Amino acid sequence: MIVRIMGEGQWKLADSRFAELNKLDDELLAEMERGDEKGFHRTLGALLDAVRRLGDPLPDDALEPSELILPSPDASLEEVREMLSDDGLIPG
Repeated sequence: MIVRIMGEGQWKLADSRFAELNKLDDELLAEMERGDEKGFHRTLGALLDAVRRLGDPLPDDALEPSELILPSPDASLEEVREMLSDDGLIPG
């Protein structure tokens, strides 16, 4: 699976890592629904860190189709709400 973090680049992750990312996505969605800005930023950071930690970065000049596109670390709760469907950032 190829994951893009907006403004940073792309990472290749094994499909087996999907469950870990999905758990963080569920937490992020719950915090958004509560309007918990602090929790949202904490969990978004954890989600992005997990992608960076678990994945292998693609070269900057690589332009692979991304299966997931995640917001930048400084994205606001409102900006991410606009990106989402009811399924969260990571489709289940």
